[in-house]
Amino acid sequence: MNLRLIKGLTKKILKNIGYHNVELSILLTDNAEIKYLNKQYLKKDKPTDVLSFPMYEMLLPVSVVGECPPPVPFSGDRFEICPHRGIKGSVPLQRGIKGEDAYCSGILLGDVVISVETAKLQAKKNGVSMNKEITRLLIHGILHLIGYDHEKGHKDALKMRKEEERLLKIATPD
Repeated sequence: MNLRLIKGLTKKILKNIGYHNVELSILLTDNAEIKYLNKQYLKKDKPTDVLSFPMYEMLLPVSVVGECPPPVPFSGDRFEICPHRGIKGSVPLQRGIKGEDAYCSGILLGDVVISVETAKLQAKKNGVSMNKEITRLLIHGILHLIGYDHEKGHKDALKMRKEEERLLKIATPD
């Protein structure tokens, strides 16, 4: 899978969940490195397919609320908080940006780490292309960065799975 394709897919995924002008880091690695990271940060001594390291405690999908609320004055040392109506959590904003561009933009979401080794095995096992499996893992990792968590319970897992499937159809329309 080439880097230009990954960049394009990432932009497409983010656009479809309502995030524009955001940044994230993507690391494609092997099982040894992802096992190290999994043990170091999650205390799980085994390789996995994808890890996400959000920069913020919770970012919520803008698509759930439709749009960001109108601007409010900036305050605080580092970030202004943009509360979403009817949704728990908030989206940190960059200080010093004014007007519409201050809302849900310029955010460093975090890091997504994908084991290419595991992705290759899973692609073969599931009878899909390597590109499709990497795309699935990228979507999964990004959803974790913005607050989805399948480990919270069955309802949350179903919600995340539904969004993964929707985005996979958009990202890889076979």
